[in-house]
Amino acid sequence: MHEDLTAQARSWLAEDPDPQTRAELAALIEAGDLEELEDRFSGTLRFGTAGLRGELGAGPMRMNRVVVIRAAAGLAAYLRARGHDGGLVVIGYDARHRSEDFARDTAAVMTGAGLRAALLPRPLPTPVLAFAVRHLGAVAGVTVTASHNPPRDNGYKVYLGGGSQIVPPADGEIADEIASIGSLADVPRAESGWEVLGEEVVDAYLERAASILTPGGPRDVKVVHTSLHGVGGATVAAAFERAGFPVPVPVAEQADPDPDFPTVAFPNPEEPGAMDLAFATAREHRPDLVIANDPDADRCAVAVPDPEADAGWRMLRGDEVGALLATHLVHKRARGAFATTIVSSSLLSRIAQAAGLPYAETLTGFKWLARTDGLRYAYEEALGYCVDPEGVRDKDGVTAALLVAELAAELKESGRSLTELLDDIAVEYGLHATDQLSVRVEDLSVIAGAMRRLRQAPPAVLAGLTVTSAEDLSRGSEALPPTDGLRYRLAGDPRQRVAGARIVVRPSGTEPKLKCYLEVVVSVADASDLAAARATAREVLGALRTDLAAAAGI
Repeated sequence: MHEDLTAQARSWLAEDPDPQTRAELAALIEAGDLEELEDRFSGTLRFGTAGLRGELGAGPMRMNRVVVIRAAAGLAAYLRARGHDGGLVVIGYDARHRSEDFARDTAAVMTGAGLRAALLPRPLPTPVLAFAVRHLGAVAGVTVTASHNPPRDNGYKVYLGGGSQIVPPADGEIADEIASIGSLADVPRAESGWEVLGEEVVDAYLERAASILTPGGPRDVKVVHTSLHGVGGATVAAAFERAGFPVPVPVAEQADPDPDFPTVAFPNPEEPGAMDLAFATAREHRPDLVIANDPDADRCAVAVPDPEADAGWRMLRGDEVGALLATHLVHKRARGAFATTIVSSSLLSRIAQAAGLPYAETLTGFKWLARTDGLRYAYEEALGYCVDPEGVRDKDGVTAALLVAELAAELKESGRSLTELLDDIAVEYGLHATDQLSVRVEDLSVIAGAMRRLRQAPPAVLAGLTVTSAEDLSRGSEALPPTDGLRYRLAGDPRQRVAGARIVVRPSGTEPKLKCYLEVVVSVADASDLAAARATAREVLGALRTDLAAAAGI
């Protein structure tokens, strides 16, 4: 065992082109650190519908140049096998450690394989790459990013022609091509010959982003913006200026890209403490809104003034922003299908139905949402919004920020606010209150154990509400492909004016977390009834969290 592991490591070392990871691995071999070597050589990073994502370092279970070169070679083989010889592959990257190196390796492999490769001009938001795939008519796109993961991680996301993320069976077919790659020395890699795109592709993206707004509409809205040390700051500022809004006030400590994300524990606006500096800046500048993007700017978070909140600001849930944008688009007479995921609020279905628009639910992720027939608008509760699918067929935190700003400016002109519009929505459709029970683990067996317990002994009652259906989503259905998840629907309680509830439980696809998505719908008679309805919703959601945690053993 010892000899086999060391032999694997030495074989990897012999073909690793990167001095940094070569030195790292050589030191582990010299030290005889079998535990660490076992962790790195216990398998390979799995290429799936999220592409690749993992911790940086040497070995097949880490993100490094060897893994990226093999992934690029597999993708190139997949494209060539489908008649795309000479086709264009656009490559983007963020400001994380090694992102530019991995992007250039990809360009070298694509060029060596007889494809045309074009790098974006600098670290840019993921939506710019998704836009470029469509705008330039590329056969595929790659962006090197780990989104909102910790600093030690990086990732590799693949788009096919049309600018949508890969889904089965393409992911498995690309994975098979990667697995068939032999020696790295056999992978042709060009030393030059790829294109570095100019700023005109960014300009085209900004022009498209501004075009989604109503010309001549209100633009008087003051925004504080944080990019959380990511690449969104300059692009958001340019987009707001292009659209005629005042340029947002940046959170100075987080404005410049920094791969170490020094001011946050996790660079995700949903994580505790991530918005503290933004709220401090807001207390100084007194804006109408606080807007945050995650590091690759494909997600958008919104906060509104709230004197009752500890910081004086309240983060809106993704479902709340999703409903606001849907309402705004209906007001703008948008036509086409509205879509969301099985873990998001059911409120969107009510809004679409009232507007006479098609509605669809998909599995989590924009790789599924983007494939909705006739799509006009899609969102998922994890702060992802697609407001212009003909421009960017993926979540886009920049255009979402523009649309939120337009809505806030229109409301401000009439003396109203986003929170007042949320109240109107609750009165019209019922209060759809959502919450999440999210458990981060070190040991993935904890998640497997919780899912097993819930499958073997489905709860019959939660928060005093009868479970009317318990679906095992791993079996799939006509509407949904199989996925590792459980969905419970619960009866209402007329005494509390609870119209019903829903729970979805699933392991996270990108983080070591078990996620449980909760929704309760409470009837609202009129605006004076909202406070009581919200109190009921809080009570029921709290009981659902407690009872579900007990049933799952977490």
